[in-house]
Amino acid sequence: MGVEPGAYLAEYSGVHPVVRAAEPVEEIPVTPVPVAMLRLTDSPRLAGLDIEHVSALAATDNPLPPILVHRPTMRVIDGRHRVRAAVLRGRETIEARLVDGHEHDLFALSVRLNVTHGLPLSTADRTAAVRRLLGSHPQWSDRAIGHITGLSAKSVASIRRRASGDAAQLAGRVGRDGRTRPLNAAQGRLLASRLIRERPAASLREIAREAAISIGTAHDVRRRLTSGQHPVPAGLRRRQATARIEPAEPAAHRAAQAPRPPRGAPVTPHDAVSAAAAGNREDGAGAKELLRKLKRDPSLRFSEAGRSILRLMDAQTVPPATWQRLAEAVPAHCTGLVAAAARECAASWLAFAQRVERRGEQRGPRRGPEGH
Repeated sequence: MGVEPGAYLAEYSGVHPVVRAAEPVEEIPVTPVPVAMLRLTDSPRLAGLDIEHVSALAATDNPLPPILVHRPTMRVIDGRHRVRAAVLRGRETIEARLVDGHEHDLFALSVRLNVTHGLPLSTADRTAAVRRLLGSHPQWSDRAIGHITGLSAKSVASIRRRASGDAAQLAGRVGRDGRTRPLNAAQGRLLASRLIRERPAASLREIAREAAISIGTAHDVRRRLTSGQHPVPAGLRRRQATARIEPAEPAAHRAAQAPRPPRGAPVTPHDAVSAAAAGNREDGAGAKELLRKLKRDPSLRFSEAGRSILRLMDAQTVPPATWQRLAEAVPAHCTGLVAAAARECAASWLAFAQRVERRGEQRGPRRGPEGH
């Protein structure tokens, strides 16, 4: 097959190597494994196994090529049809090549291997795989995901645009060469400024990596913040404004710069948002306090849309310990889908927040709950 798993994950992930083997797949030692130990979950095929293909494999006298298995979980990455054919032949074991790696990335490797050989994936299978990879690895570039799924980068870009806005929260994307490139230079600087404010002890290398900017740019952002300047140079801000894509400052940056209202003064929604953004969220208290203030606003309480917003927000204001407990309760075979669905929900909330902020900026400052 000529696929190098070690190079494969380093090429696309930039975070977790999918497999640690440095040699091509066909050079990984073959080991007989009991069929009963194998897990046939998380197939990239929407229709599941092709029974006719399984029967055809089982009917031949040719030896079945070794399958590819994730050693820690015994999940079959490539060769599900061969496993079923071995069962039909009455075999209790099957030859396999075992690889190690992060379970989060196995689906991508499974898709790539099924695209390059054997029974080809349908267009619907590949499209569904693109959607899932955009949810689980939104930082990967269109070309990288297209290479994995066998679709063009243009097709991947079209699917990404129809998605619910994951890219809006990303500083950059990882290309096929493994390098991260910022989607917007100003956004990278603004993200770096937020990270520097939140983690002043972090190294410039850490800031640069997370914000998808160079170390030199991270150094310039830190210098500007220290001297009280805007993290984005005036010339770059003007170019952004000319292109009509002037980025808004992060909420934490606005909160740090905005003056606090006098004690006892009416609290506007903007004040509440800024306070929540600047507050300590480790115990979820910031969100609870913000929601409590919103519930006092008659314009929300006495309208159907307002009550819907409050109900949705109320369902989300749970402490981190509860989220941790829920995450640990997710069945192993559902982790990928649950994570993808959670990212879709997060992207929807982010898009909603941005729409609300834009509406508030267009209308200008308004009175708070006590002013109604």
